Amino acid sequence: MTGIEHVLNPPRANLGADTDRRRFAVIALISFLTLVDLFAAQAILPALVEKFQVSRAAMGFAVNASTFGMAVAGLGIAFFGRRIDRRSGIWISLALLSVPTTALAFTHDLTVFAALRIVQGLCMSAAFTLTIAYLSEHFSPIQATGALAAYVTGNVASNFFGRILSAMVAGFGGLEINFLTFAALNIAGALLVWLTLKKTSAMMQTSDDGSFNMRGWTYHFADGELRRVFAIGFLILFVFIGTFTYVNFQLVALGLSPMTLGLVYLVFLPSMLTTPMAGKLAVRIGAKLGIISTLGLAIVGLAALLSASLPLVLAGLALVAIGTFLAQAIATGLVGRRAVTDKAGASGIYLASYYTGGLAGSLVLGQIYDQVGWPACVGVLVAALLAAIVIALPIGSMPVHPGDNPGSLKRTSISRRTIR
Repeated sequence: MTGIEHVLNPPRANLGADTDRRRFAVIALISFLTLVDLFAAQAILPALVEKFQVSRAAMGFAVNASTFGMAVAGLGIAFFGRRIDRRSGIWISLALLSVPTTALAFTHDLTVFAALRIVQGLCMSAAFTLTIAYLSEHFSPIQATGALAAYVTGNVASNFFGRILSAMVAGFGGLEINFLTFAALNIAGALLVWLTLKKTSAMMQTSDDGSFNMRGWTYHFADGELRRVFAIGFLILFVFIGTFTYVNFQLVALGLSPMTLGLVYLVFLPSMLTTPMAGKLAVRIGAKLGIISTLGLAIVGLAALLSASLPLVLAGLALVAIGTFLAQAIATGLVGRRAVTDKAGASGIYLASYYTGGLAGSLVLGQIYDQVGWPACVGVLVAALLAAIVIALPIGSMPVHPGDNPGSLKRTSISRRTIR
């Protein structure tokens, strides 16, 4: 047993709180380096608008085009990745990610910029989906919740440090140096996986010969609770991207410079402390109440964004981040527990829905912002979270019927290799 297997699957005698912390720290770091490019460009959106001389809605859509790639690759990996080795799939995806990231430094065409962002999303999502499937299949249900919370915590850190780093590097060295810096981080992520992740077996199979079995996916869509979680994921990222993309223009209107704009993302710091608690929160009060209460917290934060007071706006942003990241961690864990077979397929569907919501948020909110204004944007965002709360109400009341799914009793040896 070598590499990260000492962290993720340690010998029984070594299990303990320290082992859990080391294990989750590695998971969080992999997540950070996988997703650091995803939202970093939002922090330099005003500078990109100036460079490309386009509307805020057009640039916002191009910057967030990566979410389209994330959605497509999430489904693609679930469809065709049954035999992909986790380690190879993750490190190759991250190494390839450095190519479009580097190219972004030298493009002056908006269409090319958007296309490169889509390619970035394809690479990030491939690594993301493979890692999520690994965690869901190799951990017991309770431990998987903690592991996935650690992964989402790394996502929070990538949002936080990625935005700050992007704003600072672009402020000192320009947009070109900014993208080259992130390309170096892509290579660092690939090296981390190469050096620490042990070669493992392919994704959990849904048929005896390892071929794709559509019946598993039909089961996911037939499960009313999974459908609700997919919809909640869509609305969570719809709100998150809609908020943190276009609030930048409001912050500039309040007098912030591009350099200080990066410091605004210190509002993600509290989320780094609260997101790891998602697993315990879900166990203590249940997934349904966990999602409803955290989204309610985000609604309070959205209301504060209507203020002309900068401290109040920043406090509101912090609440939106805390609420949406906690809800995302709980929902991700719920998908892994609810899907009794083909967890990779269920994760792929959830991620596709999640990132499609982000793309829709950037498009819809951009048009509303340009044509109506920020208060109308906030109204749409609040309505989206209220809809997510309504959708979450029946969660926990829908029984799972394994007998209805022929594949549910054919669990592979991978699914039984859990940590005790």
